[in-house]
Amino acid sequence: MAFPDLLEQVGDLGRFQVLQTVALVVPVMWLTTQNMLENFSAAVPSHRCWTPLLDNSTAHASIPGALSSEALLAVSIPLGPDQQPHHCLRFREPQWQLLDPNVTAANWSEAAMEPCVDGWVYDRSTFTSTIVTTWDLVCDSQALKAMAQSIYLAGILVGAAVCGHASDRFGRRMVLTWSYLQAAVSGTVAAFVPAFPLYCLFRFLAAFAVAGVMMNTNSLLIEWTSAQSRTLMVTLNSLGFTFGQALMAAMAYSVRNWPLLQLAVSAPFFLCFVYSWCLPESARWLLTIGKLDQGLQELQRVAAINGRRAVRDTLTKEALLSAMQEELSGAQAPARISTPLCTPGLCLRTWVCMLCWFAVGFTFYGLALDLQALGSNIFLLQVLIAVVDLPAKMGSLLLLSCLGRRPFQVGSLVLAGLCVLGNTLVPHEMGALRPALSLLGLGGLGAAFTCASIFSGELFPTVLRMTAVGLCQVAMRGGAILGPLVRLLGIYGSSLPLLVYGTVPVLSGLAALLLPETKGLPLPDTIQDVQDQVVKKATPSTLGHSVLKSTGF
Repeated sequence: MAFPDLLEQVGDLGRFQVLQTVALVVPVMWLTTQNMLENFSAAVPSHRCWTPLLDNSTAHASIPGALSSEALLAVSIPLGPDQQPHHCLRFREPQWQLLDPNVTAANWSEAAMEPCVDGWVYDRSTFTSTIVTTWDLVCDSQALKAMAQSIYLAGILVGAAVCGHASDRFGRRMVLTWSYLQAAVSGTVAAFVPAFPLYCLFRFLAAFAVAGVMMNTNSLLIEWTSAQSRTLMVTLNSLGFTFGQALMAAMAYSVRNWPLLQLAVSAPFFLCFVYSWCLPESARWLLTIGKLDQGLQELQRVAAINGRRAVRDTLTKEALLSAMQEELSGAQAPARISTPLCTPGLCLRTWVCMLCWFAVGFTFYGLALDLQALGSNIFLLQVLIAVVDLPAKMGSLLLLSCLGRRPFQVGSLVLAGLCVLGNTLVPHEMGALRPALSLLGLGGLGAAFTCASIFSGELFPTVLRMTAVGLCQVAMRGGAILGPLVRLLGIYGSSLPLLVYGTVPVLSGLAALLLPETKGLPLPDTIQDVQDQVVKKATPSTLGHSVLKSTGF
């Protein structure tokens, strides 16, 4: 008997798993609001230079005659490339001759214009305040907005590397609890900081914690359920991100002031921190690293919650030693971060998984973090992402059970890439079709994310599962950082960014063909379990065997 049998005795899909899923998935919704926050808190409103004639009541009152605001705007602000008032320049002196209908606005010399030395005036009809309006992140400073976004994504990248390894050393629940607290404190402080660099710092710390929450939530769900229930649990976890997309749209529509919005999406993590102390640690992890007493306590606790009191009384330390004898004999020192990348049997699957995660982050964030480029109503687009994502992930539950992990990972990535590539063939005049294809591509990436969350957890042993998943998350966040930068290729061709966004998931999907299938198999606990599987697969005499060790593939 090994851990799957122990889990079946205490209950692998009972009251405990239901309560745990609710407790872990609800915070995931708020994670999504953190990830998508700057679509709204950093929205760029229409803006123009501050001018005395328009914005200084004293100067405006001294103008003889009754001139309209449109007339004063025409003599104060030159036209930009889009024949609208320029966002970053103004006339040094009012050009009164423009009021003559016979005079046209020709090419003005640089001497006649100057930058917005007195600041900007923003359209506050949609948002009363954003970080752009607070710190004037426009014109020469517009790159700072992208920098803030990249710093946040870099925080998730660093957090994935650190929290993944820490979870294998100190436990899933401990890192999860700390991550809740850090997300709450950092996000709340970010709402009140007086300077842009401090805002970026605390957003980085919040992102660091977001990575810890995402990975440990997924790991606890996987390690406390059986192979048959694993797909359901991780799909429900993935749906938390979907509902979070809709929650983000609702909150941003209701709260148009960025500090209040920042506070609203951060404060709920204080509650998560409080109740997370009641969550049990992963008994699989505790037993695998040799902490039998703690593992026994957690198993007895789960048995009691699931109504298996008789089983709770029969679970003893001696029974655990007998059940986990093989795993304990294979116990080893804590793995290093480099272990999944260098160990035979793990190396290939680690690099391929990282490539698949990279593709998801690269294309998803390249498209989803620039909603203003997809359409004017960013609230509606945010809701549509959730609307498309919901059936994609619900369908994932069925297809993962029918097709298996590897075919679904391949198909979802390739399909998402083809949808994005299809946009390169759609004329710009067909405005509705282009965002529709982009949304379908995002739905495919959502399905690929669901599959990758399950697949990666099943491919790696318990002793370094979080380290390996952390590396995958690092790859995903590296892709998320690079994704928005690809839009800069648009200066060489409007379709070039879409070609890159579409090609990467197609190639990554094809690379996923190199991964082994894991559908219906118990989780491996040790590195030796994975290496034994590789040996079995390479030995012709083992082909066709359907009996696997209870602790490996």
